[in-house]
Amino acid sequence: MIDLNRKQARPCVPQYFLRAGMAALLLIPAAGCKKESAPEVEVTVQAEKPEQGPITEHIEADAVLAPVAQAAIEPKITAPVRKFYVQRGAKVHAGELLAVLENADLTAAALDNKGAYEAAQAAYATATKAQVPEDTQRAELDLAQAKANLELHQSIVKSRKQLFAEGAIPGRDLDTAEAALVQAQAAYDTATKHLQSVQSVSRAAALQEAQGQLTSAEGKLQGADAQVSYSEIRSPINGVVTDRPLFAGETAAAGAPLITVMDTSTLLAKAHLAQSATQRMKVGDSAEIHVPGLDTPVPAKVSLISPALDPGSATVEVWLKIDNKDGALKVGTPVKVIIAGRSVAQAWKIPVSAVVTAQDGSKFVMLVGADSVAHRKPVTLGITDGDDVQVLSGLNGSDQVITGGAYGLDEGTKVKVGPADAGGGDD
Repeated sequence: MIDLNRKQARPCVPQYFLRAGMAALLLIPAAGCKKESAPEVEVTVQAEKPEQGPITEHIEADAVLAPVAQAAIEPKITAPVRKFYVQRGAKVHAGELLAVLENADLTAAALDNKGAYEAAQAAYATATKAQVPEDTQRAELDLAQAKANLELHQSIVKSRKQLFAEGAIPGRDLDTAEAALVQAQAAYDTATKHLQSVQSVSRAAALQEAQGQLTSAEGKLQGADAQVSYSEIRSPINGVVTDRPLFAGETAAAGAPLITVMDTSTLLAKAHLAQSATQRMKVGDSAEIHVPGLDTPVPAKVSLISPALDPGSATVEVWLKIDNKDGALKVGTPVKVIIAGRSVAQAWKIPVSAVVTAQDGSKFVMLVGADSVAHRKPVTLGITDGDDVQVLSGLNGSDQVITGGAYGLDEGTKVKVGPADAGGGDD
């Protein structure tokens, strides 16, 4: 039987044998091992020489498309909506009826004021064609009668003076005739003044009173008609209905937008630019709009350059006008605008991708030297069109400027010029 409690026998190896073996292994040289130096890394880059030719500055900014005209139509009265004549998306014309509010009470008030106006017209006609002429005619007749009576007494006094001089009549008869002449003269003077008063004062006052009553009635009628017109909602511009929050039967509140109409046939891209950039712009300058989802930019023109700085951002607002008769562009779309600025006919230029910015903000490029080694060269830059940038100083036409692969490249790195898909180095 096997005794499970019995420990398994182990071969006994003296410790000095183990130590001797380890020492022997350490003394054996590594067969086939030979020290080699690491190969020098060579980076493949893309390079080209500076080109000379025209370049036009591109000024870029973000903007949002807005309509050239917009009207949020608010009713001037509070009343339920009787009927809508348009839906969202409907094209409308200036003056077109869009909706009608309940206006039975306003129509009745207008009818009442129309009756009062017609009555005032009749009163004015009566005053100007009957009453005033009759008063004038009566005053003229009274004056004519007084004049005739005065002339009669003047002739009587004249004849009696002659008879009295001849001793044919006593003095009492002459005195009586002269007293009657004085009364006739007073009556004539009174009639003359009355006619003048009728012609200059009474007639003018009567006409003014009649005219005032007519004007007052006409004003009330116009006010009532205006209230009726307020119940008819019409479009002030040509455009498209973009919002209509209520339904027929709901109450439209005075001062709250009922229908919004936008003229989207022409859109505006409103951008904020630095003052230094706008000083070189003018109305009519060419521009292009890059719209998300469209492969090709949309042409535009500068239509407005604000004459004042925005107090909050110290920038200048610039409007770009875009033709949108086909309705492809939507109001509120965020876009990128590029405006053509200064132009240089003969400029040395390199790709923007060749320019590297140092930590201190200075600009430099990496060149491929005659020794196939990368060299750092500071440059002074001018305007850019987004793809190329003008070089004002630092390069000549024979320099090989690294345009691709220069990112993180150190001074003195071994380089070779090759296509962009070449390997990063040789083993």
